[in-house]
Amino acid sequence: MKVILHDLGAEYTEMLQKKCDMVVYADGKYAPCQGCFGCWTKHPAECHMKDSLHQVCRVIGKADELIIISENCYGAYSPVIKNVLDRSIGSSTPLSTYRGKQMHHTLRYGKHDLFRVFTYGDITSEEKATFELVAARNALNDGYRESSVVVLKSLSELEGMLI
Repeated sequence: MKVILHDLGAEYTEMLQKKCDMVVYADGKYAPCQGCFGCWTKHPAECHMKDSLHQVCRVIGKADELIIISENCYGAYSPVIKNVLDRSIGSSTPLSTYRGKQMHHTLRYGKHDLFRVFTYGDITSEEKATFELVAARNALNDGYRESSVVVLKSLSELEGMLI
């Protein structure tokens, strides 16, 4: 399943739906993760907060290909994207295993293929390097085989790159 997580605005959702199986629009109309770990233990892969991200653990956890489109914020995801990723922690379990010779949480839904990040907005070379490191670490932690970061000069480039 190909999932696109974006912060572009509702007007982009229709165009993005044609390019994937599921679109998650990070509109900020949801609560941030409370760190209760209920999605790990009490009700696996389901957040106790009944808002638009209630099932996001399952959506992101089942994605073979996850595409994140985020504004650059000092070499990292925008706050609304970060909130969605925080709320998806239940896609793993509290148990640990080794991946890449490092300790990581066991994946609830198994390994995945591709973790791609498209970022837009002003970005320095240092911020790009930071973003690449963050994306690579997220990909390893979430069991993705490959990760990449693409810096968009303009959002018009995006449609051709999502094939």
